[in-house]
Amino acid sequence: MSISFDLTGKVALVTGASRGIGQALAIGFAKAGAKVICASSRTGGCDDTVAAIRDAGGEATALAADLSNAEATIRLAEDALGVYGGVDILLNNGGTIFRAPAVEFPLDKWQQVMQVNIDSAFILSQAIGKAMVAQGSGKIIYIASMLSYSGGITVPAYTASKHAIAGLTKALANEWGTHNVQVNAIAPGYIRTDNTQALQDDENRSTEILKRIPANRWGEAEDLQGAAVFLASAASNYVNGHILAVDGGFLAR
Repeated sequence: MSISFDLTGKVALVTGASRGIGQALAIGFAKAGAKVICASSRTGGCDDTVAAIRDAGGEATALAADLSNAEATIRLAEDALGVYGGVDILLNNGGTIFRAPAVEFPLDKWQQVMQVNIDSAFILSQAIGKAMVAQGSGKIIYIASMLSYSGGITVPAYTASKHAIAGLTKALANEWGTHNVQVNAIAPGYIRTDNTQALQDDENRSTEILKRIPANRWGEAEDLQGAAVFLASAASNYVNGHILAVDGGFLAR
């Protein structure tokens, strides 16, 4: 039996594809042969990502939607399904973070983080997962976090949303596995992105983090490409409901 990591002929929707992890994974899917629909919160946000894919000989297009708005998220799912006539791979990467002590955490910021990080992920999964169930195949990948396992500091909403992502991954895997739809998640370690800039700039916290990473470095967004292509490809057809940590060994320390 051959093992295939080839995504030729597959269509992938990647949210939060304007930069960082989403951009790297959109490019990774394209390199593996997929047509990629790159989504971001504003029109033109994914221009650089689409250009990078096309310059490398791949095929990509861009959509925009405010993931804090349920109606806009539903429209994104509908539009994505119409671009190439279906979606084979859904990567729920779009997210946000807000830092404040729990006793001071604003309710509106709590609600915004939950809307973007978990509500939109469910809405997209429900709409596109329904089509996947109907066609009898599909791959849904969530971006979880090291804070799917622990509590963090001054990020209660983000932590709650990433614990919820881990639970949603398992819940949908249970329901859709029988329809040949695999639902998994990637839990990135400490990756150099905009979301972790505050930690990178905090000398004490950055030093503490590095001491716990056996790889002895912060991760780069490109370090996640292999795991994402694996979970999007036929190579992972018997992997379901799994949260794959790509963390340089952080959880092992």
